[in-house]
Amino acid sequence: MSSALMQNYARIDIAFEHGEGAYLYADDGRKFLDFASGIGVNSLGHTHPGVTNALKEQADKLWHVSNLYNIDMQTRLAERLVANSFADKAFFCNSGAEAVEATLKMARIYHSTNGNPERYRVITAANAFHGRTLATISAGGQAKHLDGFGPRVDGFDQITLNDFDAAKKAIGPETAAILIEPLQGEGGIHTATAEFLTSLRALADEAGILLIYDEIQCGMGRTGKLWAHEWSGVTPDIMAIAKALGNGFPIGAVLATEAVAATLVAGKHGTTFGGNPLAMSVANAVLDEMLADGFLEHVERMGALLRERVEALIGNKRVFSEVRGKGLMLGLQCTESNLELMATLREEGLLSVVADGNALRLLPPLIINEAQIDEACAALEHACAVIESSVN
Repeated sequence: MSSALMQNYARIDIAFEHGEGAYLYADDGRKFLDFASGIGVNSLGHTHPGVTNALKEQADKLWHVSNLYNIDMQTRLAERLVANSFADKAFFCNSGAEAVEATLKMARIYHSTNGNPERYRVITAANAFHGRTLATISAGGQAKHLDGFGPRVDGFDQITLNDFDAAKKAIGPETAAILIEPLQGEGGIHTATAEFLTSLRALADEAGILLIYDEIQCGMGRTGKLWAHEWSGVTPDIMAIAKALGNGFPIGAVLATEAVAATLVAGKHGTTFGGNPLAMSVANAVLDEMLADGFLEHVERMGALLRERVEALIGNKRVFSEVRGKGLMLGLQCTESNLELMATLREEGLLSVVADGNALRLLPPLIINEAQIDEACAALEHACAVIESSVN
């Protein structure tokens, strides 16, 4: 009997029954070390007690009222995110794609309000991924995402990541903003250099346009700092976040400076579900953990250890030839098939996730410990041996 589900996912034939910390347990009894984290979402692992209890307690009180009314937990979360970022204001939605859509609308309304309605175009980077809406697949520009969904939404001009000269040449009288992932995830784990981001900041200021960061995957502690752009010291005007902010509960957010946020007046943008009490209770509990003393230092330390251990396995380069990324967001550049490596690792009890350009991502929970890194690297070493033996 065929499934009643639409077949838009190439699903792996595993069903998970429960999870605990860094582990997932399938309904057939198999145990997996989760280095996919729901594609960078479950940063605190599965069934984290603090987050779980916050959700349970809120579920007994209030689920939804809409943004027609004050939501105290929403105000609290906004204040905490602002206090720990470049931003002055926050807006909450339901997903990363919605967050990016909001940043694009904010760029347009900012220029329109300031007397430049002709400024609507956004410069983006090749291999970017900003979501699955019509506008965000156009922003990402990847042919495989655009195929069949034409015509492409107008307003996006692509450059190569870290090519400052191309960025400078791309700016015209209709340019409103530059949208960049400080560390690309889906695109294959490629880092925007500090020099590039510094140059983009100066360029944006000179041209009177906005700098937007998409930290949906690389933000929220993933690189060892709360925000990936902190490594460069270069702040944006607007930033989209999501994924790890809810540790599995759907939530997205936009952070912005006062100058930009002030132009998004009442009635210009909204959401029915965004910022509801359930999501806010979870996100505040996530922040409790991430802002605790030593949490980010732990991520940085575990990230350095994982990278050192994985780089030591490059060996004769028959399976992967390079390790990229920062913190606990690493990409292995595969020399054979990334799908084969992912499948072989899964047989070894380790979950991972592929990325573009024949890369494989390792995105473990940020609570991962040294023993679990040992376990993961042992699985990776054995998987490499299996693949090498099949190639020889």
